Amino acid sequence: MAPRLNPLTLLAAAAAVLAITTAASSWPVSLAVAAGAAALAAVTGTARRVLLAGGAILVPFWLSLLLMHGLFFPEGRTVLAAFGPARVTAEGLGFALDMGLRTSAFVLVLMLFSFSVRVPDLVAALTTLRVSPQFGYVLVSTLMLAPIIAARLQTVRQAQESRGLVIGKDFRSRLHALRLQMFPLVLGLVHEAGTRAQALDARGFRRPGPRTSYRKVYDSAAQRAFRWAVLLLAGAAVALRVVTSYSAGTPA
Repeated sequence: MAPRLNPLTLLAAAAAVLAITTAASSWPVSLAVAAGAAALAAVTGTARRVLLAGGAILVPFWLSLLLMHGLFFPEGRTVLAAFGPARVTAEGLGFALDMGLRTSAFVLVLMLFSFSVRVPDLVAALTTLRVSPQFGYVLVSTLMLAPIIAARLQTVRQAQESRGLVIGKDFRSRLHALRLQMFPLVLGLVHEAGTRAQALDARGFRRPGPRTSYRKVYDSAAQRAFRWAVLLLAGAAVALRVVTSYSAGTPA
């Protein structure tokens, strides 16, 4: 069985791809990155989770982009259609397409990373780098936020259904059930955050000094070289973007 990739390798690759995508500022590049992330998700068997989680974020975002910039873009000059004060302009649609594809690339890459990495391995890898425990906790908590909320919501739904809550198939019934589930969900998350903070303090989370981990994470010289290479490539892309923007007299 081949060893798994080190979590830091996955993190470096994701960070480099996002940095290069931002530096490129091109919708074809963003489209290629988003398509590549979806293809990798299909190869790794996480396509369903990545696309569902990404769609929950991107669908309303795309709708808001089309509404704000597609209809009310102040710099728009080429009018394609007009509906009273609203104007569909080519410039507005182009801006919405660029921002939408760039954000889609960001979301899909981050979702692919979050569903591919093993959180305990990531914590152990960060420990070996002597990374601040606070930073590591924030990063890991961000990755675990969606699964925690989904599990807590499922628990709340099952508890309410056992007490007689009936969720119909119509939108109004589901919206009413969601409103009833939000209050205990938020209260449960707040209570869990307080309990987790007490547990971390009891384990000396904020104490200074070196830390060790009982979990060993595979790493190799080739992976370390790859991490440095992609980070240097990302830095070069950002520097090139800044230099070309400065030379052209436009903000980066």
